[in-house]
Parts: sequence; structure tokens; C-alpha cells
Amino acid sequence: MVARRWRLVLGPSADDALGRPVGEDARLDDALGFLEEGTSRTAGSTGSGFLTSTDWINEVQELFPRSVADRLVERAVETRGVDDLVLDAEALAAVTPSQALLTAILRNRSLMAPHVLAAARTVVAQVVAELVERLATPVRNPFTGVRDPRRPSRQRVAANFDARATIRANLRNVDPVSGQLVIKRPLFASRVRRQVDRWQVIVAVDQSGSMAGSVIHSAVTAAIFHGVGSIRTHLVAFDTEVVDLSDQLADPVEVLLGVQLGGGTDIGKAVRYCASLVTEPRRAIVVVISDFFEGGDVAVLRAAVRELAESGVTVLALAALEEDGTVTVHEDEARELARLGAHVGAMTPDVLAQWVAEVVDGRREAGPPAAPPAPSPGAGPARGVSR
Repeated sequence: MVARRWRLVLGPSADDALGRPVGEDARLDDALGFLEEGTSRTAGSTGSGFLTSTDWINEVQELFPRSVADRLVERAVETRGVDDLVLDAEALAAVTPSQALLTAILRNRSLMAPHVLAAARTVVAQVVAELVERLATPVRNPFTGVRDPRRPSRQRVAANFDARATIRANLRNVDPVSGQLVIKRPLFASRVRRQVDRWQVIVAVDQSGSMAGSVIHSAVTAAIFHGVGSIRTHLVAFDTEVVDLSDQLADPVEVLLGVQLGGGTDIGKAVRYCASLVTEPRRAIVVVISDFFEGGDVAVLRAAVRELAESGVTVLALAALEEDGTVTVHEDEARELARLGAHVGAMTPDVLAQWVAEVVDGRREAGPPAAPPAPSPGAGPARGVSR
């Protein structure tokens, strides 16, 4: 049993020492070989092989428990692309939707036949719905108001619970046996709604292939901002050209299906376009999400950022907008943009929302430019967020 397991772990390189697998083990070896193609294991090591990703998906779903099969498929999409998977309606219907699968769909959307695109739309809708459900509350919360302890509330909801006032009001209610405080009268505070009227948030996201995760989260986050109502939200996707997707913000599925990952990058052109959308500079926030490897004229980018900052626009240059992941950024260019007046960092969607709320409230104080973020997981605001 131990030798069998080691043979499946090590692959064909262990044939001489441990022997070649037979029967169901041979099928397992082929399935894992497909997944690890390009490393020590090769597809079809026992001679059977697989012609398409659809064949492979059917095989792993038969050989492994559903949870394991889903993870294997997700890993195959992440590491190998398996483009034929997302070009096959039957395969799309058989795979559990995931962000990795969504990324593969976006990369190959232009190659899809109409019936495949219809199947892909279902996958996109499911992934977007899961993201919205997970992000809607933390992204909206900063704009729902702040608790005012001076104004009690009869609305007994967790978000309004005033822990400090509750403890103070119940200090006499101590259980003599356990010594624990007994809460007989919980207190709640009213909320003061933030004044976000007339503020404009313009999100420009680089749709080059390396920015796929940020494109997905930008579309969902901008859609949630759009739902706040009192914030005028714009979403711009760019490579060497600029596409304004603002009129589709109510439907992030349509936004994502309008994106085409890959191609070159002209960040300066995108920032210039964003500048043309600004109506009141001192009530405008321009968020540029890119790795800042400029494919166009870097002087145009720098001049555009400087002019926006000097006009009073708050410019935020983000190396990433994701829930997790590794930040890749042209650090020298990020430092230069910080010197020219941009705030520089990497954020998760909820931290971006908090940051925007602080700017709107006037609670984010100015300071000297800081260094750009070091390549690290984007679990929160990176160094250089405040200037």
C-alpha cells in the first residue's frame, strides 16, 4: 500500500523502482499526469492518454470524491489554462464555477461559439453572485454611517451595538458566583449617515493578462459602489485602448463579458480619459489599478497623474485589488507616481471602500509621499497608501 501511494506521488520517474501502475491505479496515474503535464509526470504515461479536457474532467469526477475532483479541475485551470475546457459547453456545465474558471473564460471569450458563450455566462453569473454576496456588506458598510454614542437608538441590531455604554450601564449587574458581568440592558447607538453627495469615484483597471484577479474584483466593487447611489461611479478598462463600462455597472456579469484580457498597456491614455470624466476635482477620486509596467509613453502617464493631483483630484494607484494574491508592480514607477502626488498601495475591496469613505469624510490626512508596496500578499493597505 505504501509503495502504491509513493508510485502515484512520484509518477513515471519511479517506474523502475516501484513498477508501473495497473488497473484503476493506471487511470489515477493518467489523471494526475494530465494535471502535472510539463513536470515529472506526463499525460498518458500508461499509453491510454486523454484527447480533451472534457474527457479528463469526466475521468477525475469518476475517480475522486467531488471535493477532490473540483480542486483538481481548479488547479488544472490555474496551472495549465486548458483552453479547450472553456471552449466546450459540456465541460463548462460539468465544472464547479470558480474564479480560476472565470479567468479562463475571460481570456478565451472571443473564441467561443454562441452556445458555448451561453454556458459560460452561467458560470460567470454564479461566480459574480458569490463575490457580490461575500463583498457587498463589507464594501457598503463604510458608507452606511458611523455610530454616534451621544444619540441612543431603539434599533436593536448588531451593527449599532454600543459595547462601551452597555458595560458602563450594567456594571452593577455582576453575578456573585461567577463574577461575570450580566447584561440586562444592552444599549444601541444611532448612526449618522455620511455625506457622500456629489462625490465621483472613477476606477480604471488594466486588463492585461496578469491583472485578471483585479479586473474581476474591480467590476464587482464598482458595481457595489454604484449601488450606494449617492456616489457617481465610473469603470474604465484599458489596454492600448480605453473602454468605458460605466453604463453597465448595474450588471457586473455584462461588465466582465465586455472585458478582453491580454494585449498591451497604455496607462497614460487611460488616466487622460479618466481626467476627462472629472467634473469637480476636489470631490473626485481616480483609482488606477495596474502593475504600472507602462507600454505607452511614460511621460504622458506621469504628466496626467501630476495634473490630476495638482487640480485637487485624489489619485490612488493600486498594484492590486484582490482578496488575496501576490502583488507585482514596477516599483520605480510606483515611487515616481507617489512623488507626483498619487497615493500608492495594494488593497482588498473592503479596505478600498474604507479608504474612499475616509477621503469623503475628510478624515484621511495628507502627509509626505511614501514608498510603493513591497511584493507581498494583498491582505490590506500596503505601504504608501497615504501621502
